[in-house]
This record gives sequence, structure tokens and C-alpha cells, in this order.
Amino acid sequence: MSNTLLLDYKKKINLLEKYNKFYYQNQSPLVSDKEYDELKNEILQLEKKHNFSNSKSPSIKVGYKPSKKYEKFKHKVKMLSLSNAFNKEDLINFQKKNINFLTLNKNYEFEYSVEPKIDGISASLSYKNGKLVKGLSRGDGEEGEDITANLKTIKDIPLKISYTDFPEEIDIRGEVFIETSDFKKIEKDFANPRNAASGSLRQKDPKKTELIPLKFIAYTFGFSSGMKVDKQSDFIKNLNKWGFKTSELNKTIKGIDNLVTYHSEIEKKRFSLNYDIDGIVYKVNDFSLQKRLGLMATAPRWAVAHKFSANYSITKIIDIDIQVGRTGALTPVAKVKPVNIGGVMVSNATLHNEDEIIRKDIRIGDTVKIERAGDVIPHVIAVDKKLRSSKSKKYIFPNKCPSCGSKTIKDYNFVTKKIDAVRRCSNEGFGCEKISIEKLKHFVSKDALNIEGLGKKVIERFWDLKLIKFPDDIFNLNFQTISKLEGWGSQSAENLKNSINKSKKLKLDRFIYSLGIRHIGQENAKLISEFLSNCSNFIKLKDQKNIEDLSNIDGIGETQISSLKNFFRNKLNLKVVSSLSKILIFEKNVIKTTKGVFFNKILMFTGKLDISRAEAKSIVENNGGKIVSNVSKKLDYLVAGDKPTSRKVQMANDLNVKILNQTDFEKISKLGQ
Repeated sequence: MSNTLLLDYKKKINLLEKYNKFYYQNQSPLVSDKEYDELKNEILQLEKKHNFSNSKSPSIKVGYKPSKKYEKFKHKVKMLSLSNAFNKEDLINFQKKNINFLTLNKNYEFEYSVEPKIDGISASLSYKNGKLVKGLSRGDGEEGEDITANLKTIKDIPLKISYTDFPEEIDIRGEVFIETSDFKKIEKDFANPRNAASGSLRQKDPKKTELIPLKFIAYTFGFSSGMKVDKQSDFIKNLNKWGFKTSELNKTIKGIDNLVTYHSEIEKKRFSLNYDIDGIVYKVNDFSLQKRLGLMATAPRWAVAHKFSANYSITKIIDIDIQVGRTGALTPVAKVKPVNIGGVMVSNATLHNEDEIIRKDIRIGDTVKIERAGDVIPHVIAVDKKLRSSKSKKYIFPNKCPSCGSKTIKDYNFVTKKIDAVRRCSNEGFGCEKISIEKLKHFVSKDALNIEGLGKKVIERFWDLKLIKFPDDIFNLNFQTISKLEGWGSQSAENLKNSINKSKKLKLDRFIYSLGIRHIGQENAKLISEFLSNCSNFIKLKDQKNIEDLSNIDGIGETQISSLKNFFRNKLNLKVVSSLSKILIFEKNVIKTTKGVFFNKILMFTGKLDISRAEAKSIVENNGGKIVSNVSKKLDYLVAGDKPTSRKVQMANDLNVKILNQTDFEKISKLGQ
């Protein structure tokens, strides 16, 4: 991965953290929802394309930690954010993934409950026996701030509900906001309506909150006991009956084309509404399907926010720069004539890969349309060939690495069963200067060894000074020499020394991740570390036969196996791993498991199930179990669906492994519900 992309990623993460802090703690949003969402999706796309990761990433983190100024309480059910869609294709993919997850007919169309996404502040209202007992902010999604007193000042929020069908206990969730007409009366005191709503909810004195014309719209629930409805649309009707206000734009819609039409209608009239919205939310209407679909790390599978249009502009490509990344990927980046897109000056635009350049026939000198929406950096979406010069020449992607001169290659993709779109330097490892530098930067990064004081610029400088070439060189630095460098001193050198020594103690998964092995991100590193338990077993992977054992891990496939084999074939990589294993101190693996009907049990599936493998895996893991891919004596249950592999069934019988049919599996699973 290129230095530019990695640096851009880190900057975006830090910027998002800043936005989150000002939004959730300081009651002073720095940017609009649109800009915030664009940044968030740029980060997610970068992680997807280049295997970047960060503990502060929106892929694993929601909101911002609650302020210490307010008492904190855990949400009984996590208060997650929503995945975003920007166009019809995104919606098609969203529905397709859910159809596959539930193994439904490919032509199946979900019924969706549809509502506008109000630009306000999320809140959760806890009711017991019809009485409002607590009101929490979203916080970080797990813990929220107690803002009960302030929420009670909002007239739209019922303090007591006496209907017999009202659940014994329920967390009603919705959005606190200020209508545009009301904001005009107080706008001299606040930057925007959302700022006003956020600041008002966090007042220490509820009497001051009461002076602000806050509104509340309810749209969903978290924890519930005694819920008696089956659909989101019916729940909305009940909310109205119970005394809550809901959006007048709520609808039930079937079919992607109809969703797109409705989205277009609302986008046209959004500025005539008496409140700010930045998109439309689609929720699978059937609660039973919602339950089956479940949750991802930061968002439910069954809902998506369809955002309004992206920003774009027209500019000219000055040059095309090929950047070499940590995994050897060659990424083409267009250097464009600086242009303002949505208030941001843009001078670079990603061209993704060689295939994309060929498909769009992108050339130096072309006039192009550039878009800023949900991508790592702005990207070229179209070429105006009518304005192309007659002297224009097709761009020829280099067949040699611009860093080391090695041959560039395209690998076979085991997932797509096609040749990869990305061209790579064949000298993957420490034999290519650009790759080596990026690997070193990755090695010291926050989610790897987390060595403070050894940032990207320092790595580059130490490389130029020939102080480091391999990761183990970091632990053998001459700090006396460093103290004499320009900008350094004895104290800063001592601080770096302490930081390096501190980094020596770490968990095996962080070490595996730190090596920058292609296709081995944080999650895969965790899976491998749990399977291997210690570094000695990891080193044994130099024997290619031992790598095949990793295929027993559910989630580790041919792609990861092939990548690990390539890594351990490289003599320089072996030397690095061996040297580091003698320097580093590895903490004992502590595996956290969820208690349930499959607690500490190992299961394997064979044959076709009535539900998707993804859903079956989710059921097992949510009940404390573990999934493997091969039969062994460690296996507790082999779940045999329709037409199971006879060899696997025979092996299970030979090893006295208990075999469950689908009915058995369903019966046991229901005990955990």
C-alpha cells in the first residue's frame, strides 16, 4: 500500500475521532452529516480495499466514549449506527446479501418499513410498567450518558403510558431535534439545529433545556419484554397509539425500484420540510427476519441508510502516479488540476487499478468527472472523450515495479475464481524498498506494536540514514547516535527507547498482524492466534504442511493459506520472524467466549442446510460455540444437512463424534433463545 493512502487513512481516522468528540461530547458538530458520512465511508472503503485497520475505525466503533461529566449506563441492547447506501447498486447489493444470508429465492423481495433519516441526536427511553425510568444518549453504542432529566422536559416524550398492550419493559429509541421554524427563533445562540439539540440535552440544569423547543420522533426499540407485534410498520402504529410522535413520511415499500423512486421524491422536497434530513432509512419490515439477520459489529444487517446525492466536479488529469503499497499492490492515482468539490480542494483521485483504467479508457490530459462519496479519496467516474486531444495516447500500465524494477504480476483470486484486478510487485517482502518502508510503518502502527515516537516520518528518516532495514533492527537502535540527530536530544531518544521496550510485550495476534502478511488482517490474525496458541507454533508454519492445518479454522480459506505459504517461502521473512520471536515477550491468549447452549463446543457443518451457513455460524457463535472446517477428534458435533459429504460423516463415526441432523440442531439452538 502506498505511503499516501496509508497516511490519508490515518488522517481520516484522527479527523473522524475529532468530529465524534465535538459531536458527542462538546455539543458542537464541526461538519454536516453529509461530510461526516462521506468521511466515514471513505475510511470503510479504504479498509476493504487495502486491509487497513484501526481500533478507532467506524467498522468496530460506534459514536464516542461518554463524557465523564455524566453518569454512564450500559444499553441493554447495543445502540448501533447504520450502514450506508449511495445508489441503486448499493441497495441491490444490500438486499442480495440478506437474501443469501437467509437462503431465500434470488428473486425474493423484502418488504421495507421506510422513514426519513432526521439530522438530530439519538436517545433511548427506558420504560418499566409504563413509566419512564431512564433516558440515555447513544454514547459509544454500549454505554450512554444519563440525560433523563433533560429528556423529561420534551413534551413529545410521554412520562407514563397506561395502555394494556404496552410492553412490561421496553427501550423506545428515536431522534431529538429542533424544527427549522423554531430554530430561527434561537439561531443567534447556536451554529445549527443539531448543535442546539445536542447542547440542550447536555445542560446540567433541566430548566435551561426546557427553554429550547426540542422535539422527539420515535422510530424503533432496543430491549423489550412483552412485545406483541410482528412488523416494524405495526410497531410504528403502536407508537402513535401510545402517545409518541412518528414521521408523517413513514411508508411500507416493496421492490428496489420503488425504494429509489421514493428516495428521489423525498430528496426533491427535503428542503421544504420543517426539519433537516440527510437520507432515507430502509428496515426489513418483518421482525422475525430482523432477528434471523441479526447484527454486524457496528450496524444491523436488516437496515440501511440511503444517503442523498454525492458531490462532484469536472477537472483535468495532469499525470498518473503509480504508488506501491505494503502488500506490493500498484495503485494508480490521478494527479488532477485542483478543483473544489463540496468545500474541499481536490488534487488527487484514485483510479483503483489497471482494469479500471482500461475499462474507462482513462488517459493523461483527459477531462474527467470526479466524485466525492463513499470512497477513499475522490474517484474518477467518467471521461469526457469529446474533449480529448487527437494526440492523446492510451495509458500503458507498468509491467515493472517503479520502486525495485521487479516484474509485476496479477494473482489468481480463489474467491472470485478469476485473475485479480490488482497488479503487484513480484518482489513481495523486504526485497523492495517501497514495500519494506511500508511494512516497517505498519509494524510500529497503533494496532500492531504501537511504538510511540516512531511515526511514518521517523521511519523514513531512519531508513534513509540506514539505521533500520528490518523490524528487528528497531530493537537494536543506537540511541546515543539518535540523540545527536537534528531535532532529537537525550530525552527524546530516551523516550523512544522506553516506548520500544514497552512494545516488546504483546499478544500473539498483534504480532501476526504486525508482520503485514497479505490477507491477514486483525480478525484473521486473531483466528490464527487462537488456533496456534503460541509463537512457537506460528514459527512451525515454515513447514508448508503445517500451514494446511490452518484450513481447519472457519474463516481461513485458500486465499489466506496461499498468502501464508508465500510469506513463509521468503527467506528474509523467516529471518525476521525468527529474530523477533527471540526479542518479543508474548502474553498468554485469553479467549473470550459467550455462554450459551454451545458453550465451549466445536461444531462443523456438512451438506445443505435450510438456513445459510452464515446464519448457522452466527447461531453457534452467539451461543458460545466455535466452527471448524474439518473433522477431527476435537469435534463435538457434526451437523449433517441434506446430502452431507459421506467421507466426513464416516470420519465422524470413526472418531465417535456425535452427529446432529437439522432438526436436532434447531431444537438445541432454540434452547438458547
